Amino acid sequence: MITIKDIAKEAKVSEGTVDRVIHNRGGVSKKTQARIEKILEYHNFSVNPVASALAMKNKHFIAALIPEHNDSDLFWKSPYLGILKGADDVKSFGVKVKNFTFNQYDPNSYLNTFHELLKTKPTAVIMVPNFSKETKLIVSKLESLNIPYLFLNIDIDGFNNIAFVGQDSYMAGYIAGKLMHLSIPKHSTFLIIQARHNITKNNAVSNRIKGFNDFFLKNEIHSKTQTLKIENLNNSLETREKINLYLKQHPEIEGIFVPSSRIYIVVDCISTNYLKNLKLIGFDNTPQNIECLKNDSVSFLISQKPFEQGYESVRLLTDYLKNKKSLLNNKIYLPIDILTKENVDYNERNKFVFENVN
Repeated sequence: MITIKDIAKEAKVSEGTVDRVIHNRGGVSKKTQARIEKILEYHNFSVNPVASALAMKNKHFIAALIPEHNDSDLFWKSPYLGILKGADDVKSFGVKVKNFTFNQYDPNSYLNTFHELLKTKPTAVIMVPNFSKETKLIVSKLESLNIPYLFLNIDIDGFNNIAFVGQDSYMAGYIAGKLMHLSIPKHSTFLIIQARHNITKNNAVSNRIKGFNDFFLKNEIHSKTQTLKIENLNNSLETREKINLYLKQHPEIEGIFVPSSRIYIVVDCISTNYLKNLKLIGFDNTPQNIECLKNDSVSFLISQKPFEQGYESVRLLTDYLKNKKSLLNNKIYLPIDILTKENVDYNERNKFVFENVN
């Protein structure tokens, strides 16, 4: 009798990928799904009802509430894939995992998606606390239902989340400050470019900025930082005009720090005559950012290891649900990777392998 393992070997994919196709759980490319379905049909494969019933025994369901990704903002694709990989690895423990995605710029989308998630009656929730006020409402509901929850990527104090999985954002900003100083080892003026929507909602961005500034303060380096706040980085015309006007008015600026994953937008907006004389540092190895790194528009990127964030969140919650291990307020910080054009291709190998297979 042919097994899922046999199907996976023939299709040259993981067993988890075959399982997702069989149970229609998504996360598989159309080309790969078609290949697997053709092999399943050829072998007249059917799910063993006895084995399926055993797998459903003591079932746990983890729901993940994370921002959606698109071609202009690919950062959240990595945690999404990490969660899928985690789902593959824990299904044998009777744990099912599903992603619920929302518009990261819309608090109503955040709340509405949570309400849809809640209808599935999850055993536990992985969530990105994107908006403070709405997060209080969500957490209050989860706690009233005794549903444990874990914060992913963004850490907010004052809640009873069983753990936080992500980056030490303050230290990441501190390292960015050190990299900037090493790149320009004299007293200089640096510009921090920040989108206004990040000013109120994202503790990670605020902590990075504090860490960046603290490097110079604590080491008594008399460089100065200025901040340019832009309403909407996606408005390329407005962003281009504001950045270039600011650089024209402040010719003393020698470096730019972008404490988010949108540094490629900033690069696209800066005039060439300014860009060639600036050092830029930003976050996250999205394809657009990597292109800027490789063509020397950006000096350094700091990786949050987002794929591992998603994967580790699933693993931790599964361990908590199955073994009742206490993780109260445990902060799981992942490595802070400094990326250059020479080493960027070696980062996030796990994500690339998983994505290509699927």
